[in-house]
Amino acid sequence: MSAYVIAMVNVTDNDKYKNYMVKASEACAKYGGKYLVRGGETEIMEGAFPWSRVVVLEFDSRDRAREFYNSVEYQAGKKERLGAADFNMMIVDGA
Repeated sequence: MSAYVIAMVNVTDNDKYKNYMVKASEACAKYGGKYLVRGGETEIMEGAFPWSRVVVLEFDSRDRAREFYNSVEYQAGKKERLGAADFNMMIVDGA
């Protein structure tokens, strides 16, 4: 069953965040992930959404998504991101 990594982000340091994006993209590709949404234009249909950026990655399984997140490659990117964004991330199973 597919699993999705969803991140909701407010970038506070664009230059630093760009370094994270490069490393996260490399890790995503290495672990078989695919970007479905990557910070595109949003339109709020109901309620409030306090995040300026949404990212959705698709993986073949929850295990593969965890491998991506826990990988040396992604964790190196995460270090670049610290202090560059308010960041929330989760894994959710597909239907």
